[in-house]
Amino acid sequence: MDAQLLIANLTNPTLLFFVLGILATIVKSDLEIPPSTVKFISLYLLFSIGFKGGQELAHSPFSAEILYSLGFGLLLASLIPLYSFFILKRRLTVSDAGAIAAAYGSVSAVTFVAAASFLESQRITFGGHMVAVMALMEAPAIIVGVILLMRYDTPAAGEPANPGLGSVVHHSFTNGSVLMVLGSLVIGLIADSKQAEGIKPFTTDIFKGFLAIFLLEMGMVTARRFGAFSRYGRFVTLFAVLVPLLNGSAVAVFSHFVTDSVGNRFIFAILAASASYIAVPAAMRLAAPKADPGLYIPMALGVTFPINITLGMPLYLALVQHT
Repeated sequence: MDAQLLIANLTNPTLLFFVLGILATIVKSDLEIPPSTVKFISLYLLFSIGFKGGQELAHSPFSAEILYSLGFGLLLASLIPLYSFFILKRRLTVSDAGAIAAAYGSVSAVTFVAAASFLESQRITFGGHMVAVMALMEAPAIIVGVILLMRYDTPAAGEPANPGLGSVVHHSFTNGSVLMVLGSLVIGLIADSKQAEGIKPFTTDIFKGFLAIFLLEMGMVTARRFGAFSRYGRFVTLFAVLVPLLNGSAVAVFSHFVTDSVGNRFIFAILAASASYIAVPAAMRLAAPKADPGLYIPMALGVTFPINITLGMPLYLALVQHT
């Protein structure tokens, strides 16, 4: 890994705001961002990414690579939760293993946003269709997780039956984050280019500022939840560190069979390495009510997210550029 690239990533202003958020919580500062503001910023980031992706897709000729990319993304989102479940089931309950497997098979929109900013700082572009790949990777992981739960988790006497697969899939597609990024992608795709230029200052120029504030909040949330799963021992921590790094590294190497684009291969790696802590937890509340949110949310947000944005991104880019 290029040491200069790692240092540049660690001194990125947006990442430093993430660190500031962690420090603010550690020193018990009264720094707080109103929940309504955080929700607005998260929706803005998804809107911006989706809209810009749709605009880029509108100006890109449709090709076999786009179909291969969509298929590859769906394959990753189906395989990762499958083998993750059987690793986790050795030490955890079926409900916890299923929820964690779904989270790690799915993707983190915030990690995707940070990755897009990272590529921009390196002056590397990626295809607009990768936004569609990200959005489509949410549901398959949830579906696989629910199927595994239905297969291996039998409700005890008196417990409610697991909800049907259809209701959980519907919930995953109507989740606010998925609907926003998919809807913005479609709008960007069909919008008139000249009219779209009129909102460019909003979709592009202020993006990094909002991202910095959002990561400040993510830093505070991470610090508050980091110790929540300490009672589960080192196994879950090692899983949250090693499995995403292995997933991202493997995909960074083998994605050259799908595309030659450095930016697209990097995005594939970050999608494979990231874990959902928004869409999947919302779905798992329905599908796996016995699973402990104090385990799978801190794993994804408190361990995997900071590992990816500090060490992961320079590692994946180095692997893409040298394979």
